[in-house]
Amino acid sequence: MPLPTGMELIIIAVIIVAILLWGPKKLPELAKSIGLAKKEFEKVQKEGETFTTQAMTPPPSTDDVLIKTAKELGITTEGKTKDQISQEIIEKSKQAKS
Repeated sequence: MPLPTGMELIIIAVIIVAILLWGPKKLPELAKSIGLAKKEFEKVQKEGETFTTQAMTPPPSTDDVLIKTAKELGITTEGKTKDQISQEIIEKSKQAKS
């Protein structure tokens, strides 16, 4: 059987040092806390990616909102300027209030 070399030797040394420092009863608690910390880190990292994606999404333009509002009110928008569409929306909303 070959002797451990390189990385295997380092892992064995770390395990021996951990047992000597914390004892065999504390190691499961230590492993659990490391696992929870890793889980929390991954959760925060995923939330950061979501936030970044949302921040990079441009808000709807005022033209899109104007056209959407006009269509919801039943106003045709073809061949009209933004000012004309805005005026028709205002007039339509005044009629709805009356």
